[in-house]
Amino acid sequence: MELSSLLIFAGALMVAAGSPGPSIAALVARVLTGGWRGVLPFLAAMWIGEAIWLSLAVWGLAAIAESLQVLFTVIKYLGVAYLLYLAWRMWFAPAEVSDAALPAARSGRRLFAAGMAVTLGNPKIMVFYLALLPAIIDLGTITLAGWAELTATMLAVLTAVDLGWALLAAQARRLLRTPRAVRAVNRLSAGVMAGAAAAIATR
Repeated sequence: MELSSLLIFAGALMVAAGSPGPSIAALVARVLTGGWRGVLPFLAAMWIGEAIWLSLAVWGLAAIAESLQVLFTVIKYLGVAYLLYLAWRMWFAPAEVSDAALPAARSGRRLFAAGMAVTLGNPKIMVFYLALLPAIIDLGTITLAGWAELTATMLAVLTAVDLGWALLAAQARRLLRTPRAVRAVNRLSAGVMAGAAAAIATR
């Protein structure tokens, strides 16, 4: 693919991905409450889900995705339910200053499932790709190499954006050194997570 097309794609995606939405809200809330540990499975699932939607858009499989709408709806509401569960846990989390109470290792699988549900439960991601891609490339003639270049560009942009948000949240968390502050951020994070769940449910 032409470098100019990839740059246009990267710029548009950076603006869209950088805008706070349900996925970013869930990510920030998770980092504020539990720190970095355990957030990588959530991020990986979000990136894989984005790659799936991009691939569906590139290869013209929107019709197939539409036929699987029931499955995507089930996935979406499973994700909503899990985000609400996380919000409940955050609300009642102990106001500890240390990182002693970190999530169990098995929670990585649950966070991966939640990240996948958040992303696959939002077909508007594919709509974004379907709206953007035809303006910069000819989807009818795209090759496997072109798809790989688009996917690599997408992963690079999302990695930079999402890790940037996570880093900001982690820095903010370091400033919380009193039980009262920790309790406040736990409650705030719970509200943000519940808001993310509501936003996903109404999409």
